[in-house]
Amino acid sequence: MIYWQLFWSFVKVGAFCVGGGYASMPLIQAEVIEAHHWLTMQQFIDIFTISQMTPGPIGINAATFVGTKLAGVPGAICATVGFVFPSVLIVLALVKLVYKYGDIGPVRGVLNGLRPAVVALICSAGISFITLALWNTEAIPKDFSSTLDYIGVIILPLALVAIRKKVSVIKVLFGSGIVGVLLGTFVFV
Repeated sequence: MIYWQLFWSFVKVGAFCVGGGYASMPLIQAEVIEAHHWLTMQQFIDIFTISQMTPGPIGINAATFVGTKLAGVPGAICATVGFVFPSVLIVLALVKLVYKYGDIGPVRGVLNGLRPAVVALICSAGISFITLALWNTEAIPKDFSSTLDYIGVIILPLALVAIRKKVSVIKVLFGSGIVGVLLGTFVFV
């Protein structure tokens, strides 16, 4: 039963994930945390972090990691195949449209109309991740400063600046880990 649930949950994510891996994160979060309670938010962030550090698309990596955590290798296969299945069907249909009609103005119009929604999905995921990075909770607490993670307050803007200056993501992740260890060990003991 879990295999079918994993497959179907990730089919739904894959069918409505327009805009890449980052846009899939709120949809994956809705399925694995809110709908099925398979993971906690902290586990989801850990999986997202691992997905970011491993080669391949983030959404597919996340599906694979979630499937593995819940049902081993068969679960990973079910979740991953479920995630890519809608995309394969959609791409095959779009290719057929392009070759048959040549001008896909209406399809292009739909994709252009989806852009703002994709940006909203990415922003939603970003806000959730920021609150988790700075307060270790899913929402900003009422007592704003007492639960603030000062290591996160230092690392987040430094990492943002580094990424905007086109520093390699691997270097940013590695450097953030080192800074986190140093600050956690020597400054914020």
